[in-house]
Amino acid sequence: MNRNLIANTNGIFMNMAIVNPRSIDIRDFDYPLPDSFIATHPVIPRDSARLLITGGMNEEITEGKFSELARFLPADSLLLVNETRVVRARLFFYRSSGAQIEVFILNPVEPADIQQAFSSRDPVVCKVFVGNARRWKGEVLDINLVIDDKPVTLSANLVGRSDNAFLVQFSWEPNDYNFAGILEAAGKIPLPPYIKREATSDDTIDYQTVYARHDGSVAAPTAGLHFTDDVMSSLASKGISTSRVILHVGAGTFKPVNTDRLENHTMHAEQIVIEKKSIKQLIDEAGRMRVLVGTTTVRTIESLYWYGVKLLTDGEGAKFLIDQWMPYDPKYSAPVTAKDSLEAVLSEMNRCGLEWISGETSIIIAPGYRYRMTDALITNFHQPRSTLLLLVSAFIGDRWKTAYHYALENNFRFLSYGDACLFFPDHMNFK
Repeated sequence: MNRNLIANTNGIFMNMAIVNPRSIDIRDFDYPLPDSFIATHPVIPRDSARLLITGGMNEEITEGKFSELARFLPADSLLLVNETRVVRARLFFYRSSGAQIEVFILNPVEPADIQQAFSSRDPVVCKVFVGNARRWKGEVLDINLVIDDKPVTLSANLVGRSDNAFLVQFSWEPNDYNFAGILEAAGKIPLPPYIKREATSDDTIDYQTVYARHDGSVAAPTAGLHFTDDVMSSLASKGISTSRVILHVGAGTFKPVNTDRLENHTMHAEQIVIEKKSIKQLIDEAGRMRVLVGTTTVRTIESLYWYGVKLLTDGEGAKFLIDQWMPYDPKYSAPVTAKDSLEAVLSEMNRCGLEWISGETSIIIAPGYRYRMTDALITNFHQPRSTLLLLVSAFIGDRWKTAYHYALENNFRFLSYGDACLFFPDHMNFK
């Protein structure tokens, strides 16, 4: 994190010039990651993962077990988690010739609202990747299922193209089940592309957080995979409360930055849903240290801040759409506290009679970004040249290099099923 940008836990920032990260050279965020360091299975039990801790007033790196997380967090912290649930987004159809057609669901298009789509009993159009696409001649493909001892047929109809993907309409008969229930019966868990094995029945549990509630992700918010009921209980016993938000993780989370300069990278968009009571909790517990679980939660909460700024700048009725470069736009550079931003969002929800607010974010958090809502970060170790690594660097500066070097030297496990980190900014002293 830029040492000249000082924040306190109430989200009040000095009025300083915004640094635009467009000129970042992504090659500065590369590092060697041998395949042997990529975890292909989680540790059992999941909270026995190793935990690397760095930051605060302590420049040294320390270690612990994730099961000890409560020991490393101040009492009266506020833990924020992403309670999205991974859907079984990989489907395998077969043509009459026997050719296998793999369909990987990226996101719903009709209806576009993710929660509405996965709760729908009517046909749903999705943007998908298709494996062996040249062999799909446009005929309707079926999967015959048995759900609750009843025969059900899932049909896929190729209806168009979208960029480098396809549009497929899914329908099923009888329509006694919603789309999420159909996928639960027909699909497979979509493991990340760097886990080079087929998903097993164990992954249906392992690749899901214990607090997942809302269907919609095609990738897990993996920092949350380390939590168990025992860990959550130990946090509560210490006086640490929990607030829940939703960001439905898309396949774009695995997209590397393939251009040397960040300005040429197009950030993926993801849907956000936040309950009014969570926003009230953030306001009421503003004095607590906000500990965010995972980069998806960071993207959610920081985007929520920028939506409040947008309302204060553009006025009532502004849409909850956060462009990737909005935080660096001089139009929105006037200093706004976290409290003022959240109260603007709450006011808009009250005006519209909403108990939930939904939006979409393409926010890119990279060095030069000034965190407004994040006081501590729990995360996994991320891929080289990834926007997730940029997000970490924006939070702890070049100390990510020291931390990752230590992790490689000491045989930590990397990526989705790997070990965890607890990062504090170096200007904060939380003991």
